[in-house]
Amino acid sequence: MVGVDVAVRRQGPDVVSPNLNFALTPMNLCSRWCRYVEVDQDHGGEFFYYFIESENNPAEDPLLLWLTGGPRCSAFSGLVFEIGPLKFVAAEYNGSLPSLVYHPYSWTKIANVIFLDSPLGSGFSYSRKYEGYDANDTIWSEQAYKFLIQWLVEHPQFISNPLYIAGDSYAGKIVPMVAKRILDGIDEGKEPLLNLQGYIIGNPATGGKVDKNSKISYAHSMGIISDDFFEMIQKSCSGQAYENPTTSQCQMYLNSFTNCYVYALAYYWANNDIVRTALNVKKETIKEWVRCNIYLPYTKELKSNIKYHFSLLQRGYRALVYSGDHDLVVPFSGTKQWIKSLNSSIMEGWRSWHVGGQVAGYTMTYSNNLTFATVKGAGHTAPEYQPQECLAMIMRWISGELL
Repeated sequence: MVGVDVAVRRQGPDVVSPNLNFALTPMNLCSRWCRYVEVDQDHGGEFFYYFIESENNPAEDPLLLWLTGGPRCSAFSGLVFEIGPLKFVAAEYNGSLPSLVYHPYSWTKIANVIFLDSPLGSGFSYSRKYEGYDANDTIWSEQAYKFLIQWLVEHPQFISNPLYIAGDSYAGKIVPMVAKRILDGIDEGKEPLLNLQGYIIGNPATGGKVDKNSKISYAHSMGIISDDFFEMIQKSCSGQAYENPTTSQCQMYLNSFTNCYVYALAYYWANNDIVRTALNVKKETIKEWVRCNIYLPYTKELKSNIKYHFSLLQRGYRALVYSGDHDLVVPFSGTKQWIKSLNSSIMEGWRSWHVGGQVAGYTMTYSNNLTFATVKGAGHTAPEYQPQECLAMIMRWISGELL
């Protein structure tokens, strides 16, 4: 792997202008490595990643591998919009390079974080042969595992750190698959032996029909759609709207549930030549960076990942499942249903959890080491909307405290 060391510093609200060193202010925030790891030798495929050390104690703090959903949304989105130490200055684009500021609620407060552009075709990850872009759930999880093994071989100082696999949205399907693959490697005695402790998924897709069909009832319960409209959907779709849109009328009603997000500043920033040089992006690999690459082939072959949850939880691994309670993409009501299907007894019943004396959401803990939490007022990517609350949540959970 060939890469550059990128330093990030902060000084109050001062902005960050990317250069070869990302030198910002006198106070050193963290060090970052932006590099490639080969995961597909046959097709010349390499994953690009951003590694950010913990601001606390890198030698002992957990190592967290972050996967962004989509599939094929760049991990840079998770870095600057969700859990990383930098965020864009909210301002209208004026033709100059967008500015970044320090994000005080970064998960790097307590963990070393690898933000991984995966699968191939996401962010700056690339394949020299087009066939390498033909991905599915299994390929993604296997290549993520291969990446992690290779990364730890080259960074042995982190092998003993507690390891957590994390991600949100569609990555909620993949995270348990990667964790299970790690477990299989441990059972096989594959070196290096990873210190897996558990996994973290936010607003997670599971692949089951419960994710999709819960959208209608959730929108109705939140007052987003009227009683009349809800009844029309139920009648025309036979109660199985997303799973089985049996009529054209049913399909027409479903068009009301289209969501669009605009992250224009990230496009201008990531496609700047100075930025690409600083990140050590290989020339002629990715012509234009896009936040989510929807045009490359991807097969969603996994219908449900419940079996992976069963396997991991039965072996004693910890799990944190969190959901923004204003998410219409993967409503928390559907997440609660599949968690219930795991048939684990309740250790601590439904209650509120708090940050700064205010209700931050609701939580429940199960005997299988799974903690479920809602984040009050948060949408599909919960840390983007409620960063302070989500940092408090992850800090408490990592340390073994009750939320």
